[in-house]
Amino acid sequence: MEREIKIIEKVEWRPFLKDVFICSLGAYGGPEAHYGVFTDQLVIKKGYLNEEELVELIALCSILPGPTSTQTIVATGYKTGGPLLAFLTLLVWALPVLTVMTLLSFLYQFLERMNISQVGLRYIGPMAVGFIVVAAYRIGRKVVTDKITVFLLLFGAVTTYFIREPWIFPLVLVVGGIVSVTSLNEKNLWNRIKLNPPWRYLLAFVVFAIGSIVIAFIFDHRIAHLFESFYRYGYLVFGGGQVVVPVMYSELVEVNQFMTNQEFLTGYGLVQGLPGPMFSFSAYAGGMAARGGSSLIQVLGAVAGGIGIFLPGLLLIFFIYPIWENLKKIKGIKASLKGINAVAGGLIAVAAVILMQKSGFAIDNIIITFMTMVFLLTKKIPAPLIVVLVLIVGFIG
Repeated sequence: MEREIKIIEKVEWRPFLKDVFICSLGAYGGPEAHYGVFTDQLVIKKGYLNEEELVELIALCSILPGPTSTQTIVATGYKTGGPLLAFLTLLVWALPVLTVMTLLSFLYQFLERMNISQVGLRYIGPMAVGFIVVAAYRIGRKVVTDKITVFLLLFGAVTTYFIREPWIFPLVLVVGGIVSVTSLNEKNLWNRIKLNPPWRYLLAFVVFAIGSIVIAFIFDHRIAHLFESFYRYGYLVFGGGQVVVPVMYSELVEVNQFMTNQEFLTGYGLVQGLPGPMFSFSAYAGGMAARGGSSLIQVLGAVAGGIGIFLPGLLLIFFIYPIWENLKKIKGIKASLKGINAVAGGLIAVAAVILMQKSGFAIDNIIITFMTMVFLLTKKIPAPLIVVLVLIVGFIG
């Protein structure tokens, strides 16, 4: 603890947090786009870490469940100034967009009260499908490297297409990791290394995981159930916001019917036009799922979604980062990630298929989806401008 305090005393927190805020304002798209912003602002301009260290942090956060780019910038805060600065980094990085997404969870009520037709939002869903299709293509191209990863991608896609229950998603991810490790036929994958981790953070991680389940069971309140669900999404999903979509959609829309397909896709589409972490979609989804009571309950639902989905990733970074130098020497951890990512690619691919089916195959929907894909793949128009254009087309069309 003394070492952490000494590090913190040497760091000027305000300039660092200002740079984190600049990153949050310029970070559009998924983790790949965010890393470019991190490299420019944190490595090249300010030198908080070098490029090799950033790549290592990205590797670490790719292994961990949770929001990858968020964990990367939080780990940078930890490296720069210890746990407290890491926590402040999370707030500065995620709080602005979480606040906006909380407000957007009231969008449908606002339109209804102002007597404004919701028809203007009708193309946000098809546009969101375009974003998901492109994400599936890019991730698939990245993770499919051999016959086993092709098999695992198809396994993840086919299994979750026919079984739309929440428990199936973590199961197929675990299977992907196991298959990837066993297929190597290498010895000493789980080589022993000396670790001295801060166990208190892992204990807190487990307490929240078990405690949220128990509290949701005992009190049977919507907010308690939402926190348990989003906390579970946070520790079962690897990668960016695109990866959490199929898990969230299955439970919130198909199983519990907290919102319609169109409402879900509207939120996911709108978050594409905002800077910051994609996991901020959780605030919108949590708020929408808590509708039906007072405005306060709806805000609490958004807060439960936002805190729930980011908390496990934060605790895992606090637990893992201090032992990262030794942990990365374990071959099996890196090997399992290959299979997990391949299965995740399958989950996103099948999510794109299901959401296209739900959105309908009207010619105008297909055109919007197709044009979104073209703009994203050619990089002719940035994501925020695509969202604005689709809103304009929806309201004037």
